[in-house]
Amino acid sequence: MGILSEAANSPSQLAATLAAGVGSISDRQQVSFTRYSRFVSPLDGFVFWINTGSVTTYYGSLHQTISQNQREDETIAINHIVFTSESEISQFNLISSDILFVGTWVSDNVEIQVVFNEAISVYKQAGLWHYSGDAVYPALQAQLVQSASDIPSSPIVSNSLPIWLSQNTFAPVYPSYLVPSNVVPPYIAVHIDPEFTEPLGQFMELEWPNPIVSGFNQLSSNQLMKDRVQLTLYGFNNQTAIQYLASLVQYSINTDAFGFCNSPAIRDEKRIQTEISAIAMKKKIEISASYYQSTANALAQRLIVQAALAVALT
Repeated sequence: MGILSEAANSPSQLAATLAAGVGSISDRQQVSFTRYSRFVSPLDGFVFWINTGSVTTYYGSLHQTISQNQREDETIAINHIVFTSESEISQFNLISSDILFVGTWVSDNVEIQVVFNEAISVYKQAGLWHYSGDAVYPALQAQLVQSASDIPSSPIVSNSLPIWLSQNTFAPVYPSYLVPSNVVPPYIAVHIDPEFTEPLGQFMELEWPNPIVSGFNQLSSNQLMKDRVQLTLYGFNNQTAIQYLASLVQYSINTDAFGFCNSPAIRDEKRIQTEISAIAMKKKIEISASYYQSTANALAQRLIVQAALAVALT
């Protein structure tokens, strides 16, 4: 019977041979990776990545696949990259939602930025590591900024999201698709279906600034709107979920920040993992909410003040 041992000569010989091959076909190509730190806007939960200035260079070989994609609102070239590295890039193994490593190089005289989200076909004895990912899409390049001064100082969203982000006394609240990596319950995710954001008032009320003093940079509007809001609760039992819903009702009565256009109910959801033969503590509440845009904006401004106070006290 054959015995596989890490001390055997064959793995190191294999690794040396493959490394020489990669170095030869890539002409000792170097790829620089810049470290970005995650910033979450307290106004509306939008995520930006700030360049920290820290750069690390690795040797390896690049494999690029380009496909043209035509959509309703954009036409883009999708660059899919596989980077074969001669050494393990330990930074990619960090389980952290606050750090991002962006590879930068020039392709056809155009600088592209790639974030790798997958390690494929890792074979330790071969001594090579394969990482794959897509170049940052043009529509999302604005989320990678060079400094904190490039981050917008006013809310980005126009819906009721700031209202729900402020309801965080029971658990942290995150916008849908922006829940941090590997976050542990309890927490709440808010999804506002864009297809069901609609006006209840006839037309928006515009507040015109003095154009001589400020131009139209401070133009604001107000309108009675309605959103369909889905609140996904993780880690809540029946009693805690009831208390949370009751707190929303009480908040609506006390502040008139939003109103209920339906009778929301708590329902259980099934989130499974076959490896442990169990289901998660997951619940969902759907609310048809009416609100004024000015109220959502005012709550967004309050969120950033609270965030600034929290930073000052730490």
